[in-house]
Amino acid sequence: MAILVTPQTRLLVQGITGGFGARHTQLSLAYGTQVVAGVTPGKGGQLFENKVPIFDTVAQAAQATGATASAVFVPPPFAADAILEAVEAGLDLVVCITEGIPVVDMIKVRRAMEGKRTRLIGPNCPGIVTPGEGKDSHGGCRIGIAPGYIHKRGNVGVVSRSGTLTYEAVYQLTARGVGQSTCVGIGGDPVNGTSHLDVIKMFMADPETHGIIMIGEIGGSAEEEAAEWIAAHGNKPVAGFIAGTTAPPGRRMGHAGAIVSGGKGTAAAKIEAFRAARIAVAQTPSEMASALLKLM
Repeated sequence: MAILVTPQTRLLVQGITGGFGARHTQLSLAYGTQVVAGVTPGKGGQLFENKVPIFDTVAQAAQATGATASAVFVPPPFAADAILEAVEAGLDLVVCITEGIPVVDMIKVRRAMEGKRTRLIGPNCPGIVTPGEGKDSHGGCRIGIAPGYIHKRGNVGVVSRSGTLTYEAVYQLTARGVGQSTCVGIGGDPVNGTSHLDVIKMFMADPETHGIIMIGEIGGSAEEEAAEWIAAHGNKPVAGFIAGTTAPPGRRMGHAGAIVSGGKGTAAAKIEAFRAARIAVAQTPSEMASALLKLM
């Protein structure tokens, strides 16, 4: 199994003809992802890489190709509308890579998505990878910007707000010969579509996932909420890392959501919540994989 995406996922790419979207579409194709369509208004009827048809709208692309998921590589001023276009087309999953979407736009997106079937990952995220079974794990599903070659098929789920820390955890596991079921980068913006808790619940219910690495950072309360749920309902080993232990209050550190505000969202509070839930806490990023493997 795995969660959210499999090698059978049919992907369309919004913004496929832009430089960033084109490059990562090429990498997803090389990984073995079923990229069935692209969407760029005004360029319908063209082909990407002489094989992927381009459409003017998501609805046209989904109807013609049976696409079930979308990757959004659309500039910040237009990204919220791109997400909503995919939601209205009834896709199962939207993965928004775009960084810098105004918070007010994302609040409108969240409200508009209430009651809809579509799940949003991101924005400002590296995306999601379910590794395949082939050489170097190719043949799986890669949506976003994660380096596919570091992944290996296996039984550890990874969920993180940080893209680079996701890659670090994955590489540490793979270097030890330990594969991953699915790796989810949920993004570092204050308003996003999928939380740590959402992903943790899916991993706990997935029979292929035997252990979990959960990576958080300062700001918000998502990590504490996930830890509270794990303490009450978790049935698999979980290791965690919290970035930002030296961050001063009131100063944004990297991600838009990484800020200690009003005395809340501190690294110390999150680490305490992890320990209370019997989550093994890595003291440094270099210890993330080893912290989990000791539990397993």
